[in-house]
Amino acid sequence: MHCSVSSVVRPLSVDPATAIATLCSKGNLREAFQRFRLNIFTNTSLFTPFIQSCTTRQSLPSGKQLHCLLVVSGFSSDKFICNHLMSMYSKLGDFPSAVAVYGRMRKKNYMSSNILINGYVRAGDLVNARKVFDEMSDRKLTTWNAMIAGLIQFEFNEEGLSLFREMHGLGFSPDEYTLGSVFSGSAGLRSVSIGQQIHGYTIKYGLELDLVVNSSLAHMYMRNGKLQDGEIVIRSMPVRNLVAWNTLIMGNAQNGCPETVLYLYKMMKISGCRPNKITFVTVLSSCSDLAIRGQGQQIHAEAIKIGASSVVAVVSSLISMYSKCGCLGDAAKAFSEREDEDEVMWSSMISAYGFHGQGDEAIELFNTMAEQTINEVAFLNLLYACSHSGLKDKGLELFDMMVEKYGFKPGLKHYTCVVDLLGRAGCLDQAEAIIRSMPIKTDIVIWKTLLSACNIHKNAEMAQRVFKEILQIDPNDSACYVLLANVHASAKRWRDVSEVRKSMRDKNVKKEAGISWFEHKGEVHQFKMGDRSQSKSKEIYSYLKELTLEMKLKGYKPDTASVLHDMDEEEKESDLVQHSEKLAVAFALMILPEGAPIRIIKNLRSLSGVLSTQIGSGSHLGRKHSAAREHEVVCCQLYLLKPSPQEMLDQRIEWVLK
Repeated sequence: MHCSVSSVVRPLSVDPATAIATLCSKGNLREAFQRFRLNIFTNTSLFTPFIQSCTTRQSLPSGKQLHCLLVVSGFSSDKFICNHLMSMYSKLGDFPSAVAVYGRMRKKNYMSSNILINGYVRAGDLVNARKVFDEMSDRKLTTWNAMIAGLIQFEFNEEGLSLFREMHGLGFSPDEYTLGSVFSGSAGLRSVSIGQQIHGYTIKYGLELDLVVNSSLAHMYMRNGKLQDGEIVIRSMPVRNLVAWNTLIMGNAQNGCPETVLYLYKMMKISGCRPNKITFVTVLSSCSDLAIRGQGQQIHAEAIKIGASSVVAVVSSLISMYSKCGCLGDAAKAFSEREDEDEVMWSSMISAYGFHGQGDEAIELFNTMAEQTINEVAFLNLLYACSHSGLKDKGLELFDMMVEKYGFKPGLKHYTCVVDLLGRAGCLDQAEAIIRSMPIKTDIVIWKTLLSACNIHKNAEMAQRVFKEILQIDPNDSACYVLLANVHASAKRWRDVSEVRKSMRDKNVKKEAGISWFEHKGEVHQFKMGDRSQSKSKEIYSYLKELTLEMKLKGYKPDTASVLHDMDEEEKESDLVQHSEKLAVAFALMILPEGAPIRIIKNLRSLSGVLSTQIGSGSHLGRKHSAAREHEVVCCQLYLLKPSPQEMLDQRIEWVLK
């Protein structure tokens, strides 16, 4: 039988470049090399997929072996190959090898310098990055973008914006990456005017609809407190991607709008956009600020569902959220289930113990930390824990250890913690001496910390001195006027109280209204002083009056020292009964099931006349006649809610009545 040539089936020809790229993408480097050895050594560009595969698979040893093969084969000086080798070494963390490759290159192009600049920026070495940039004769837009982004990334915002002006002066037109960087720079400088000028560039160059540019523009406005302008930019976007939603959510969080954050998170999910770790961290922080455990638990469940619950930043946010909602056990559980070791998580858990007044546990946890994870933040949280646990001597010992053993330089927040530590212990003279002898400039927070201690220990003379220091920093801080008036009222110095209040009127300083709230079945119930807006206001006041009478029978005596002295005693007691937190407690007792914990959050720090009431109600709440139920309260704990351990005078308090 005879076959013609035309009838023979021939194998299809295989393109070496395509086949090598396919094999390398699957990690089959050895097979690719063996099958196409001859092709590779006749076309050096075929080495590229091998180098890229080493980068993708994070295999530095394989990359070095490949580099050795290139040297032996005589291809190591090829400009194209060298650029890929530099990129590989830079991305795999062996930047010195990338620099060595650059130094041995006979011919370089702008890509070579760009890779080196990016590598130096990634390593945080802006001096050498700028040196390479300045030595370049052929700069492309990508070169300018790399240098500008690097400067702004490390908060050299003025230098970055100056370089942008130089670039523009040389005739380069910015792209979306340039504008994204310079918007971040103007946000870092808190300069709306510069940001608005750059906004004009986006319109001039037709980039006003670009998602990257608009997200950066919105961030700039929001970072500068122009929340409405930022929201307008986001709303004008034809499509809202994850970056846009996160920008909107973070902007509201930074501007103190946690309720809006939770609403936007809900709208984001409805739109079909899937949250990421940045979203969860921001939303959980808002749950912390509001101390609403129910919604925090829901968000925790959603993070678990998409596999983000083990991310370090999310775990730290969970610890903080549960802690500030009074759920130390849940915070400890989140910490114990961590998958990675990170100093941020350890610091968060130390802070949680301190927040709940468990200083000994915080110290024990600190002692188990690895030496390499101990940093200034860990000591800050530890000092905070000692302060809130009455461990004065131990706190001072740890402060000395931080300086002498670990060599950390104390910052203003560390000194504020020490002042709080001494102030709570009644060592006011020592606390004042520390402030006046500090090697760094004071701020209003540290003086307010001491003023608060003066209020607690009724030291009117020192309070007056401290108040004068505060006036030099911020003459319109209403909380300081109220604290000083309370100190004078406690000492029955009514003339001084009148002078403080007159000063407030003359300067038009308004006292912030006290608001208390609690969460029940996903709904937040909010109360103000003397609030009668609730549908059950009549029942609330009646029940609160009933409770007060019953507590008096058990020995409770209202603290009317700080109430206006021109009222009779009955009027003073009536005024105290209308406090927002008392109304919230009464309503919570009316609607919550028997044995349920009551968590009340307040926006102001006002302890006088309130703590004693809670302790009284904690001793015996009696029978709740309207529901024929008896509520037995077995413990009453007071927490000062702080959004972060660094802010010593956060104005929130919480009672956990179990």
